[in-house]
Amino acid sequence: MFLATAGGFWSAVRVLISQFYVFIVSLGGPGLFFIALADSSFLSLPEGNDILIVVLSTGQSWQSMTFYVVMTTAGSICGCALLYSVGRRGGNFLRKRFKEEKIKEVEDLYRRWGVWAVVIPSVLPPPTPFKIFVLSAGLFRLSFLKFLLSVAVGRSIRYFMWGILAVLYGELARDFLEQNLPVVGTVLFALFVTAMVGYAIMWLRARRRSPRHEIA
Repeated sequence: MFLATAGGFWSAVRVLISQFYVFIVSLGGPGLFFIALADSSFLSLPEGNDILIVVLSTGQSWQSMTFYVVMTTAGSICGCALLYSVGRRGGNFLRKRFKEEKIKEVEDLYRRWGVWAVVIPSVLPPPTPFKIFVLSAGLFRLSFLKFLLSVAVGRSIRYFMWGILAVLYGELARDFLEQNLPVVGTVLFALFVTAMVGYAIMWLRARRRSPRHEIA
């Protein structure tokens, strides 16, 4: 009797989630905005934004994909701003949700890397614990403008990666990403970082080789 009741409950939950998913997809860009806002603030919807971008961008134009990415990024920025304000007001909420050792580790990262402690986690897909970095940005008094710009850059990189793959590879990309999202996201991010580091090294070498001009 209990198992039957429990099974019926979870079946109803699955139906409700499925209907909610269909509703969000039907909204398009505004739906992505609100999902991203919720996920980046006080709710947790792992991989929801990434999968929705891929689903909605599959078979669409570059303009449509860009609109979906911008709306998702904007929602994520707003949600992160809410969490930042919570961290700014005090660390009680942060200390209730995370272990003291983890908070100390994040504090060390902020002291060493600054805004990169926001940019990098905002690009990485779940299960990266992004919320602790957002809350810590407020707690450790990272400039609000720098924080917003860091989230905007990181989220844009992450969501544009999914959108570009969806436009280029369509249904194949959607099916594959739904099953391997964390792995693919990590690999793409690693490739992006490698390319950026390579470019930085080439730029520094070119700068060192160029003749220095005396300042008049």
